[in-house]
Amino acid sequence: MARPRKYVIMLTEDEYKKLKSIISKKATSKTIRCRCQILLDLDESHGKILTHEQSARSNGVCLATVTNTITKYINGGVDAVTEFKRSINSDNARRKVDGRVEARLIELACGPVPEGHSRWTIRLLEEESRVILETPVSREAIRNALKKTNFDLTKTTTGASPQKRTRNS
Repeated sequence: MARPRKYVIMLTEDEYKKLKSIISKKATSKTIRCRCQILLDLDESHGKILTHEQSARSNGVCLATVTNTITKYINGGVDAVTEFKRSINSDNARRKVDGRVEARLIELACGPVPEGHSRWTIRLLEEESRVILETPVSREAIRNALKKTNFDLTKTTTGASPQKRTRNS
């Protein structure tokens, strides 16, 4: 015998229409679409009611997703279910090195090397970027930007190829 449901979902007409409209939009992500469909499947005031297992199977998600979606709805309503709550520390947080800064760094690294140096180093680029850019950029941010664009600092700008060492036998 199954355990009785802890939460009963009874959607109002407005919530029902809102969920239906979100599902029908092209721009809606798969995650939000699945969450909305779970709520519609388990709604007791509008038509056929599915069990948690049936809803999970029909939406292609695990049972924990169904439970988490129901808990989100009970605690925050439809708005909590239909939006992502992202951490400020996530990868989507604002980056210091955007496209313009990245372009300036590459332009600087492709340019002439400062006098007294044979090539650009990350530290030299950091010092020079403090002068050129309005926001300070760390060495690690410069390194990541150059790595992302496959820019190689080890190439010499004079065009001379490094000599091969041969072993005397």
